[in-house]
Amino acid sequence: MMHQNGMMGSGMMGYGFLGFGWLFQIIILVLFFLVIWWMLKGSCKFGFNASESATDILKKRLASGEIDSKEYERLKKEIEK
Repeated sequence: MMHQNGMMGSGMMGYGFLGFGWLFQIIILVLFFLVIWWMLKGSCKFGFNASESATDILKKRLASGEIDSKEYERLKKEIEK
């Protein structure tokens, strides 16, 4: 659509009030990264919580049957070194 000045559209069209569209985009980007950070904080590889001790993780592995008692004792001694 042609305007009176013979140009298509205007330079500020689609950029919000007084051209602050960039500010809105930055806010959305920051919010996106905050949500991702919030979702990932406190977790680490293999789904173990970062606050869990190595012994706690071993106990869970033993209880779930992932390792047997011999393996548990061996790994526990290794951790305590």
